[in-house]
Amino acid sequence: MTQTNTPRLWQRVALLSLSLLLLFSLVGCFSMTDTEALWKDAKYTEDTSFGEGAKTVTVTVTAGEKSIVFTLKTDSDMLGDALMAHGLLEGDMGDFGLYVKRVNGILADYDVDKTYWALYIGEDYALTGVDTTPVTDGGVYSLVRSK
Repeated sequence: MTQTNTPRLWQRVALLSLSLLLLFSLVGCFSMTDTEALWKDAKYTEDTSFGEGAKTVTVTVTAGEKSIVFTLKTDSDMLGDALMAHGLLEGDMGDFGLYVKRVNGILADYDVDKTYWALYIGEDYALTGVDTTPVTDGGVYSLVRSK
């Protein structure tokens, strides 16, 4: 019997399997988490302060596992106006007021993926929309991407 340097079929299959396993492992390392994907279009990714005005409010924005806090100084009477003045809020006007679709550039669209922006005043779910929620000095608000 003569010995050859040609790899046997099982060696080729094993090498191909290991190569594919390595490739899929590397792809997994570079893929974004759900939270990273949500925040990829965000205008701000760290706590930020804006504006000048007599009233100061904080607005926490939460999407996925990440939250940031905006501190706003404003003279606006309504929270929606204060947020829109700094480009932090986008949406469509409807029969019930502003339907918020983007907060800080992050999309929540019920028609697309059953998500929406929930507004909280302090710890309580707001009974008003963002455009009809009065700004109170020292107010604490949250916008949470919800399903």
